[in-house]
Amino acid sequence: MARLTRLLSNKPFVAVIRLEGVIAASARPGGSAMSDATLAPAIERAFRSKPEAVALQINSPGGSPTQSALIAARIRRLAEEHKLRVYAFCEDVAASGGYWLATAADEIYVDANSILGSIGVISASFGLHEFINRYGIERRVYTAGEDKSMLDPFRPERERDIERLKDLQKIIHENFITQVKTRRAGKLAEADLFTGDIFVGQQAVDMGLADGLGHLVPMMKHKYGEKTQFTISKPRRGLLSRFGLPGVGDVLGAAEDRAVWARYGL
Repeated sequence: MARLTRLLSNKPFVAVIRLEGVIAASARPGGSAMSDATLAPAIERAFRSKPEAVALQINSPGGSPTQSALIAARIRRLAEEHKLRVYAFCEDVAASGGYWLATAADEIYVDANSILGSIGVISASFGLHEFINRYGIERRVYTAGEDKSMLDPFRPERERDIERLKDLQKIIHENFITQVKTRRAGKLAEADLFTGDIFVGQQAVDMGLADGLGHLVPMMKHKYGEKTQFTISKPRRGLLSRFGLPGVGDVLGAAEDRAVWARYGL
């Protein structure tokens, strides 16, 4: 009924897509992780609704580079198909994969306190071989292929494993850099923006990572008129979450998500 009322109205409207949380290959049951599969229905729905424009409301510390690329590519593909302009509005954080999502927009706006950047690749683990030796625990691993157990945390590091990991990270980093340079062509400052450093608010604007300071509603009304209305598209929540109950994924994934957000002091 709300959609019918809007269609009958002559007021312009902007479709808002809410992109919030860690980006992961598959969302935990009841969890809040974003993936291309979980976001696809909301993104498709927003573009099909015949809006004046699409606004991305982003609050993400990043995650999977592949899922970041897939989500951004879907947004660009639909923007070109429907000939719609896309705007990104960054909240607390649009860093790493979160910034990759922002680059899907034609213009990026931030709050004075938003954190952007972290254009890099990270891999973190633990070395537990001395711990298990101390307690007399024997590690048994059988592989076909000597590199199948690369970076096993229960054995001493091998130099060739580290070199291989860095080679992989370099490829992903270069893909990220290409995405930023392509989408922000002619806007980036003459500085090394790809060290993994982060920038706050006006700093991000000065570096060309964003186009200005601004919030979603006033900026969209400035561009499309004071009578502009908004519709919000976001992934549907799990059954338990709808009733305010934590799902299994919410409980098990909380520590992981908190660790990712903590990189930015949040």
